[in-house]
Amino acid sequence: MQLFPCPFCGPRDEAEFHYGGEAGNLRPDGREVPAGRWADYLHMRANPKGATREIWVHVTCGEFFAMERDTVTHKVAGSVSLGEAEQQP
Repeated sequence: MQLFPCPFCGPRDEAEFHYGGEAGNLRPDGREVPAGRWADYLHMRANPKGATREIWVHVTCGEFFAMERDTVTHKVAGSVSLGEAEQQP
């Protein structure tokens, strides 16, 4: 069992969370987006080895947040609400 830190509820069992995707994958704006751009948005991922920022949802409280974790060691560096994450550089 791994504990994930919900910024709203504190540490909880990983089974209470659902992965929402990599942070920074912004949806293309506009109606006339080339098919290649849509395909990149929907299917192409960086899949980094090591430190990464991801979007997660705590299913129990329904809140979305950004979490920093290492994909190799599974160590979680921290988590912040999406509002706070948008303010960080």
